[in-house]
Amino acid sequence: MIQVNNLRKIYNGTTVLELETLSIGKGESIGLVGNNGAGKTTFFSLLLDLIQPTSGTVFSKGSNVATSEQWKNYTTSFLDETFLIGYLTAEEYFVFLGNLRGWSKAEVEEFVKEHLSFFNGEVLGQKKYIRDFSKGNQKKIGIVAAFIGNPELVILDEPFANLDPSTQMRLKELVKKKKESKQMTLIISSHDLQHTYEVSDRIIALEKGRLRHDVNTAEITYQELEGFFSSVS
Repeated sequence: MIQVNNLRKIYNGTTVLELETLSIGKGESIGLVGNNGAGKTTFFSLLLDLIQPTSGTVFSKGSNVATSEQWKNYTTSFLDETFLIGYLTAEEYFVFLGNLRGWSKAEVEEFVKEHLSFFNGEVLGQKKYIRDFSKGNQKKIGIVAAFIGNPELVILDEPFANLDPSTQMRLKELVKKKKESKQMTLIISSHDLQHTYEVSDRIIALEKGRLRHDVNTAEITYQELEGFFSSVS
């Protein structure tokens, strides 16, 4: 589904990302891990055409994301709260996105009902604007919103951050459920190795902008994954 060829991004003379080749197949659940400065957010920004590569290409289902609009029809993401519309309520935001993605209000409302346990009574029916929610509840809104419309590709940046332990567990169950059909490709970045390992079919580890490891979780233990970072400063 995703093919990266000779991708490079340079800022002020410093190479922050350099990937010779990388392929991500349809239906895969990818955990993107790495320390601060590894290039995870830069990679996501290039996947979503938020920034231009210095050189190289990202293809999504055969289309160059930098020159085509087609990939936007089946791709959703939540990187941070800037992706939200702060002056809407959560319910208004969900309906707005559903309309953009071809869902009726009734379809959106039914979808939201399926995620009541994830919201844990803290988001829906609060009569609050999104900007007035806590960071954790804003994240809940953004995560669920990313799944509206049954997109083929979902990109989530640090979804476990700012969530309490109970919500992190609910998020793990949510992601596992979404990936069961193998119709949705998930790419999740996180500093939380344990959670990422548990929800991913494959781990891609970056170090200082370069691919360090690319392994299936079925082929390694969590302890081995931790060992990838034992020698990284």
